[in-house]
Amino acid sequence: MERLNHSRVPEFVLLGLTDSPELQIFFFVAFSIFYLMTMLGNCLILFTVLSTSHLHSPMFFLLSNLSLIDICLSSFATPKMIMDFFAHHKTISFEGCISQIFLLHLFTGTEIVLLISMSFDRYIAICKPLYYSTIMSQKVCVGLVIASWTVGFLHTMSQLVFILYLPFCGPNVVDSFFCDLPLVIQLACIDTYVLGVFMVATSGVIALISFLLLLISYIVVLVTIRGHSSIGSSKALSTCTSHFTVVLMFFGPCILIYVWPFTNFLMDKILSVFYTIFTPFLNPLIYTLRNQEVRTAVKKKISNQYFSFGKINPHYTVKGLERSRE
Repeated sequence: MERLNHSRVPEFVLLGLTDSPELQIFFFVAFSIFYLMTMLGNCLILFTVLSTSHLHSPMFFLLSNLSLIDICLSSFATPKMIMDFFAHHKTISFEGCISQIFLLHLFTGTEIVLLISMSFDRYIAICKPLYYSTIMSQKVCVGLVIASWTVGFLHTMSQLVFILYLPFCGPNVVDSFFCDLPLVIQLACIDTYVLGVFMVATSGVIALISFLLLLISYIVVLVTIRGHSSIGSSKALSTCTSHFTVVLMFFGPCILIYVWPFTNFLMDKILSVFYTIFTPFLNPLIYTLRNQEVRTAVKKKISNQYFSFGKINPHYTVKGLERSRE
């Protein structure tokens, strides 16, 4: 074990997205805004769903958990990336790098299973509406969320079980803004071909199979709603289209990065931005805030907060002032 510890580099150097000072300032402003809006939107959804009784349904329960995962997914690397835009020497400790890999695969693995669960929920609601309340019970919903986190944890542990014991004896430059498995494995001082095949067989293939399952479920739903009323069919089509857009933006980069893990293209950085920054930002907009019930509940919560802080507070009205004087 002592020899193993001596073979490890103490830190890794992150090259980030660009070396251009002008682009770094632009990215700092842009990603800061995206991150703040992501946190605000997902926190607002969590608060609204938890505090509104008529939103305590299976669909909104799963959506609130999606918001929680998106908060975590957007926070494991984005704050450090934003701070590193003004750092001359962008480094991360070995332990910090391993933690980023652990959290990335935990949250992405959990979100994959949760997206499948949400697709199953929509399938039951549209294709078997009479059995919806029976199948999607509270116990089943909680079980789906627990299963999502369990699968995510098992997946990330399967990725780390080998990398923790790899000898990192020299190269320590990661060509990205965070530590990711395909990039870090290449820095090991041994032949990593077998590990690359294993990684593809787990991360890449799992993402591809999950995407195909989601694609099939949406196709089945779209075929089913063809026989419904035009208004209901149009609404369901709009919902499925928007949901599938986010699914494609999340799974597409994951599949491309992990099916071809040892390619050093600028496109890999762009793809990483999609599923770590843009997808958590778009999820609340497309999945939740487009829903009329959620929009009404959010407006009501905001108006209640606004009124409670002054506009119709009795202490700020004429009658209220008269009472306070008495």
